Amino acid sequence: MSRSKTTAQANQSNPVARYLRETRGELRKVTWPTRDEAWRLTAIVLAVTLATAVFLWFFDTVFSHGLNLLISQMVGV
Repeated sequence: MSRSKTTAQANQSNPVARYLRETRGELRKVTWPTRDEAWRLTAIVLAVTLATAVFLWFFDTVFSHGLNLLISQMVGV
């Protein structure tokens, strides 16, 4: 049996080990952010989330009041 065939069989025999080995190799290639960058990016995500929530709340309130006004006008007729 040739060496390449033995290696191929070893790689196929345990796909979980191969997956974990490849994952660890890929994680070593990642450029991780510094602590300051992580805090800054977290603050940006929180600010955008808050702004989106306020935006949606505002328009939900406006449309809700408008719909209630429309319904009360139709019932009053």
